[in-house]
Amino acid sequence: MCTQTRAAALMANIPPADIDPSGVFKYVLIRVHSREEGDDSEVDIVRGYSWAEYHADIYEKVSEELEKGEILDCECIGGGRITHDAQAKKIHVYGYSMGFGRANHAVTTEKLKARYPDYEVTWDNEGY
Repeated sequence: MCTQTRAAALMANIPPADIDPSGVFKYVLIRVHSREEGDDSEVDIVRGYSWAEYHADIYEKVSEELEKGEILDCECIGGGRITHDAQAKKIHVYGYSMGFGRANHAVTTEKLKARYPDYEVTWDNEGY
């Protein structure tokens, strides 16, 4: 019999990507993993919002929420910027975070393509 851990069940319900509906804003790539003994499950999630002055603002808010029950643990594995043009159905991922370094934009792009299947999603390592 296969049983799912509480952490794995929680992670299955975390949206892989959550970004503002349009604009240019900072984003972070966060690795969420289990604190449960013997459970090495993990998932990477993308979060990007225009309200954030710093990448750390996004990470702190998201990690605080996810770590509340002390079942999950978060680690920021990089950041960058996103240009989201909802009218043209285009998302472009680029740049880096001074504090967290450059996120793996290829991973971010895949998460965004899954969330926005009818969009053109591109990335490059140029810009700040």
